Amino acid sequence: MHARSTTFRGLPGALDTGIAHVRDDVLPVVSQMQGCVGLSMLVDRHTGRCVVTTSWDDADAMQSSAETIGGIRDLMVRTLEGAVDEAEVAEWEVGVLHRMLGTPQHAAARVIWTKGPLGAADRIVERFRSHIVPRVHELAGFCSISLFVNRENGRCAITTVYEDRQTMNRAKGQAQAMREEFTTHLGMQIGEVAEFDVALAHLRVPETV
Repeated sequence: MHARSTTFRGLPGALDTGIAHVRDDVLPVVSQMQGCVGLSMLVDRHTGRCVVTTSWDDADAMQSSAETIGGIRDLMVRTLEGAVDEAEVAEWEVGVLHRMLGTPQHAAARVIWTKGPLGAADRIVERFRSHIVPRVHELAGFCSISLFVNRENGRCAITTVYEDRQTMNRAKGQAQAMREEFTTHLGMQIGEVAEFDVALAHLRVPETV
């Protein structure tokens, strides 16, 4: 499984219009593309920052979609009154995906972007599967967790979805301790931690655990 994420900053006042555009215009088109297995959208209503992710059966399906998705992405960013040339596009391999619950209406997500040693992707995925996944059920309001890896540059993205902002905040200390233990053991550097509301979660990505 593979994924492509687009991270950009729109205007907070344009978020509802942008969410509706992605839900009503982007999702139906993307869902019909060969090999597409879903779309999600995370938003920060205070800053206007958004992360839109499409998931694909394999790398070939993701690459075949690149030209079409590029035009869709530019219109999406403009709809949210963002700068197209400042949008950050990243491609990933889905290393781990584990769900305990579906995504409720007021779900929130914490995303951690890291960078690890080159050539360590398999070790990172295995350690995540064996040491993080069994423990995340202890977190208040836990719904799902994913680990995306990029073998070429060593970057990873870890996304944990919670029932709502309140449970995410309650789990913050425990999650931070788990995160620091995991990254320290593997020699990974945490680049950023950000929190979002889950605006859309239309995913058919199968479990990898």
